[in-house]
Amino acid sequence: MKQTSLGSGFELSSKRTRKREFLEEMERVVPWAELVALVQFHQSVKGHGRPSFAIETMLRIHFLQQWFNLSDPAMEEALYDTPLFSHFAQLDAGMSRLP
Repeated sequence: MKQTSLGSGFELSSKRTRKREFLEEMERVVPWAELVALVQFHQSVKGHGRPSFAIETMLRIHFLQQWFNLSDPAMEEALYDTPLFSHFAQLDAGMSRLP
């Protein structure tokens, strides 16, 4: 039996699913840097409350919600349960605090 690696978190399956192909295409075609530049001006001032997440991470999560029709609670659960989504959102595996 082949042992799975746990050293760097859960490894993503290599199976080419429609979701995986869609997210890989979105990774290529969405101008992430330009979108971050557009909304960066509206980010709240640091130092008030909990540290904020990166703008790009929040944008990616927002897009995932729209593309897969997920509510806020469903998106949070999907980020915990679906490694493909958390990888796309650029979240570290095993994070205890999610946006």
